[in-house]
Amino acid sequence: MGVLGLTSFIKDNGVFLTDYQFRNSKLIIDGTNLYHLLYFNSRVDQQHGRDYDDFEDQVCEFFKALRDCSIEPYVIIDGGSDFSDKKFETLHHRVQSRINTANNLSMGLQRRGLLPILVKQVFKQVLSSLKVSYAQCIFEADQEITSLAQRWNCPVLYNDSDFYIFDIQAGYLPFSHFKWKNASVQRWSSQNYIPCKWYTTTSFCRQVNINRQLLPVFAVIAGNDYVNLHNMGFPIRWEDHSPMEPNRKPRVAFNRLLKWLAPFQQQQEALDSLSLLIGHGETNVDAALQALSLGIKTYQLPPDCLERFFNDGNAPDPGLLQNHLSVLPDWTLLPLMKGTLPSYIIYILKCWPVIQGVQLEDHSFPSGNTTSRPIRQVLYGLLLGERGEVEEYDREGRNHLAQSCTTASHSVRLKVFLETLGVSQSTLNSVPLNLGLPVAVTHYWLRHAHLRPDLPLLQAMLLGLVAANDSSPFCVSGFIEEGPVLERMRELIQRGARSLDLGVAHAYCQWQRCMKDCLDLNQLLCFPLPEPQSATQLIQPSVVSLLESRLYKGTLVHQLVAKLRGGVTPDSLLMEDSSSEQLYKAMLDAILNSQDTETAGQPDGPSADSGAGG
Repeated sequence: MGVLGLTSFIKDNGVFLTDYQFRNSKLIIDGTNLYHLLYFNSRVDQQHGRDYDDFEDQVCEFFKALRDCSIEPYVIIDGGSDFSDKKFETLHHRVQSRINTANNLSMGLQRRGLLPILVKQVFKQVLSSLKVSYAQCIFEADQEITSLAQRWNCPVLYNDSDFYIFDIQAGYLPFSHFKWKNASVQRWSSQNYIPCKWYTTTSFCRQVNINRQLLPVFAVIAGNDYVNLHNMGFPIRWEDHSPMEPNRKPRVAFNRLLKWLAPFQQQQEALDSLSLLIGHGETNVDAALQALSLGIKTYQLPPDCLERFFNDGNAPDPGLLQNHLSVLPDWTLLPLMKGTLPSYIIYILKCWPVIQGVQLEDHSFPSGNTTSRPIRQVLYGLLLGERGEVEEYDREGRNHLAQSCTTASHSVRLKVFLETLGVSQSTLNSVPLNLGLPVAVTHYWLRHAHLRPDLPLLQAMLLGLVAANDSSPFCVSGFIEEGPVLERMRELIQRGARSLDLGVAHAYCQWQRCMKDCLDLNQLLCFPLPEPQSATQLIQPSVVSLLESRLYKGTLVHQLVAKLRGGVTPDSLLMEDSSSEQLYKAMLDAILNSQDTETAGQPDGPSADSGAGG
């Protein structure tokens, strides 16, 4: 992201970053960047479908460190409202890279590098549980973050070189230098602080002797996600005919570019002079200058909507929406900012392509996303009616390609939700309300998964739900207290081997995708079924619910499948705990004895040899 090579350039020139003891302040945090970094910087298992509760612990530790230093966080999650051919090309290449990573993970060629499909939902739920203020952007997150930081005169925590360009008076704190794990042992004036590095455009421009207004010009000439003169056929050559090579020699290229910009005071003055460097004697450079001008606008700040939301809980004024966002119905704006609607509905309402997530699965089988495509078809139909169809981009084999999804007709709330999943209300009557949604998802998964899950796969999933239900909500310290059933099952992870069964992984990837799409549909229908934590507390305050992070623990369910296929019984794993046994039996009976469930998956159904992962 941002200006390629600029982060290394800033780091190599030590004078641009200042040692800083950060405490007692508001802090604007890019949430999308944060959950990526917390996940990949942790030791979370990334091969067995992911351990979301371990990720949850990382999030809790991070915000506890901030709280200990009297830092008040405001988290901004990217909404993904931008779309252009250039940006889509960038996203397409990134998805292909993730597919390659997933394939390498499945073959044991690497052990890390792929974000789990439910991580964004889990992150938002944990923020709600910790009472951390957050918003999901409708506009571009970078510009919104900068605008709020300017209004509140507080710094931004991020890892994106674009923030060396945005003019934030209170400064930018690169996450790579933010030593939050050392906060508890650092003391100054009897107060904790977090040691970090601090950057300001004022200091940078003083060091390189250019006007701050020229920083966006510097960024677009050097090349960012939206503008690359070299790729457009306009490589820069200096007066001595030597080329500018930021990709190969960023330090030399950036120093020379900054020196060239130093005499100018205005952006247009610099752009007019640049034509001499990119024209090569030709006059047709209008396309390049137009692209540069549009690129500069990405660093301009929009009308501030986040302050209005955080202070008053109000949605953006519809009159302030950018032209391409005017299609959004007014009723969607506040749920989008609260994060109770998935941000990709903006793409659906604009009929832009929707890129599906990538998971570790068996690439010789169809993508696990196809299992829940009927659920997404209903969601698309509810949003679009008869106005059009949504083009999905998903994996076929090891490649990324386009597939179309047709629209579905309108209907209403619970009836729509249950009919979409093929579940009757009577199926859920015997299970606790807080487990109704995961049981409905499991019911759908059992009937629609590619290669029907065998009984041990189903049993392991339900035992995982029992174990999650056995844990308490957050304790005073901010972490989960585990019950005896979960502690007993954790011994399997410590003692057992962790070799990957790709068939099991593929089956559970389909379950996770079904869960994600059901959560999205449930949100769109205004929560006909209670959802984990935040949504449930809004609709059903009396319901004791689970965080999504506890619904699926990959290393646990993979080990449970192996134990169950080896002859271990569910009763022995439940330690003769009567309440846990009753819950397990209620969920199993609800799924297997439903009138709509086919016999496959029952004890006399497919054997382990014919089921997924057998």
